[in-house]
Parts: sequence; structure tokens; C-alpha cells
Amino acid sequence: MVERALLTEDDIRTYREDGLVIPDYVLPDDVLERLRGAVDKLIADHAGIRPESLSGPHNPYGQSAKLMGNVDFLEFCQHPDILDMVEQLIGPDIILWGSMLFAKPPGDGKAVPWHQDGKYWPLEPLETITVRVSIDGSDRDNGCMQYIPGSHKSRNLEHHEVELREDMALGQKMTDLDTSKAKDCILKPGQISLHDVYTVHGSEHNRSIKRRADYAIRYMPATTLYDRSEDHPATIYANKHSPDMNYPLRPIWLVRGEDRAGNNFRAGKQ
Repeated sequence: MVERALLTEDDIRTYREDGLVIPDYVLPDDVLERLRGAVDKLIADHAGIRPESLSGPHNPYGQSAKLMGNVDFLEFCQHPDILDMVEQLIGPDIILWGSMLFAKPPGDGKAVPWHQDGKYWPLEPLETITVRVSIDGSDRDNGCMQYIPGSHKSRNLEHHEVELREDMALGQKMTDLDTSKAKDCILKPGQISLHDVYTVHGSEHNRSIKRRADYAIRYMPATTLYDRSEDHPATIYANKHSPDMNYPLRPIWLVRGEDRAGNNFRAGKQ
């Protein structure tokens, strides 16, 4: 149940119309500092992995991706302010099913090509929201996220081409795309954005002298099923291109309300 209606009616309209909203909200200083400390430790503990896409830091079981997360991230994903905003957009029954740290180091931070997230996620139906928390602050200089307002409205996953490049943090891209109306998602430290699964977005390289770290959290309404079957197209794709992304054994958490889709909350927690 929503404790505080942190999103205004205008915020909700903007989300429905544009597919992304930046509310007038900043994390409390102590919460941000604890999260920043967890981010710094995660990067230091996994120094052999590029930090642009560290998958599953909230997962303390290590059953999905080559990453051993910690409870600081898991606790943060259940912060009541975050869940209140998510509830205003997807309803009272909420499942945490994923998260990722996007930390672009200064000077050579990788770009992310234009894409839609849902092209490679095993969710049925495909309804989910991403909360993106800025750790350092993001702007055009350090490679902030960019998005195309209204690109979510068709509710279609458009064609993506596979392109594996060392300077890109994602191996899929959309090519037949008009980016003339793209907007920058500029955030101060502690600010957040929320975007729809169909919203087209990407980001440029970080050529600045400042790191750009964002923590992205994935929530879905509990009417959606996290499909653990080996023959799901997203799992087949992941096994081919990102074999460490073990979707069938990824743990998920019911963080608010009731499950409505028969989800398996035991898998991956052994």
C-alpha cells in the first residue's frame, strides 16, 4: 500500500505519455551514501569485470551472472519511497526480478546503442518498469541515458541487430530509428528516473573526467510471470550471447502485495 504519493498526477501523465519520468525526488543523503559505498565496493570486488553492466548486484546467491551481490543492494531495492513510486505506476503487487549497475569509468566509458530492454527478458506478458538511480550525477558529458519520448506507445518490440563491439556495453542495436526527438535524461546524484520496458533508449561514451554510475532496478507487476523455461526466446538468446546470464536460476522477490501469476520464488536461492 502506498505510504506516500511521491508521484504527482503530472508525473504519472508524463510517464504514460513519454515512457519516462523524472520525479521531483532525491534520495536522503544517508541512503545515497550507503548505496554509493556499496557501488564502490562492488566495483572493487569485481575489478576483472568491466563496470558498465554488472548484472544482479542485489542477488546474494550468485546463481545468475558472474557476480556475488550483497544485501545492501537487496535492501535498497525494497526502499519504501522507491516502491511507493513503482506502485503508483504498476499497481500494488510488485516483484523485484533484476537489477544492474551501469558504471561508466571516466575517459573510456562504453556507449549503449539504441535499444528496447524487453527484447531479451523472459517475462510473460512483457510488463515491467526500470527505476534508474543516479549515484554520481549524469549529463551529456559523462554519457547520460537518452530516450525517445513516446516510443513505448506501440507496445511492439522492434527489430534489433546483433553487433558485438568492444566500445559498446550491449550487443544489440536498433538501426531503423528516428532519433531527432531524443531527450537527455539528466540526473543529479540521488535523483531517479522511471521508464517503461518498451521505451527506446541508449547512451553515448563517457569521455569526461567524471565517472557516471547509475543503479537500475527492474520491477514487474505480480500479474506477470517470470518464465524459467529453457526454451523461452530470451533464454535461448542469452545462452548464445551471454551464457553467464542464467535466467532459469535467477532469484526473484515479492516485495509488495501478492503474487498473481504463479511465480517461483524458491529457484536460485539455495
